[in-house]
Amino acid sequence: MTIKSDRWIREMAREQGMIEPFEPGQVRQRGDQRLISYGTSSYGYDVRCSREFKVFTNIHSATVDPKNFDEDSFVHVESDVCVIPPNSFALASTVEYFRIPRNVLTVCLGKSTYARCGIIVNGTPMEPEWEGHVTLEFSNTTTLPAKIYAEEGVAQMLFFESDEECETSYADRGGKYQGQRGVTLPRA
Repeated sequence: MTIKSDRWIREMAREQGMIEPFEPGQVRQRGDQRLISYGTSSYGYDVRCSREFKVFTNIHSATVDPKNFDEDSFVHVESDVCVIPPNSFALASTVEYFRIPRNVLTVCLGKSTYARCGIIVNGTPMEPEWEGHVTLEFSNTTTLPAKIYAEEGVAQMLFFESDEECETSYADRGGKYQGQRGVTLPRA
């Protein structure tokens, strides 16, 4: 497997619609406003999160169960900024919709700007032929409230291309998160 460069990312976005909407360069400013950067980087793509957040709350003293997830464990927030309580987490989805080629595996890593603030960004790998908005988890590991900014860079996607196609892709398996839009909660 080889990691793919900015040139490859631009070609795949243009020719195969791999990332929509797509930003071919790095965006660091909007008017007079400084932004946490997003767009194509040297060997990856910095994604943005949308304005829809689901913030974890334990007001019902629920048990977190991936096989029987209680949606009441989240407070729905639509805003340009999401405040995550101390030692808690929030879910958001990327602005970008992805269509991963059959011979590519995509890995999500948090941006250093957030990591330096004690915010861990978790996104699972995007398997060959997976498509959809990526649901991201932001863990606030601090004892203070933490902010996440919508429509700004939050994580970087790295693309690894294999010299051969996989035998069975995510689409072939009929994966349960195929084509997801917006924040998607766990499905058993």
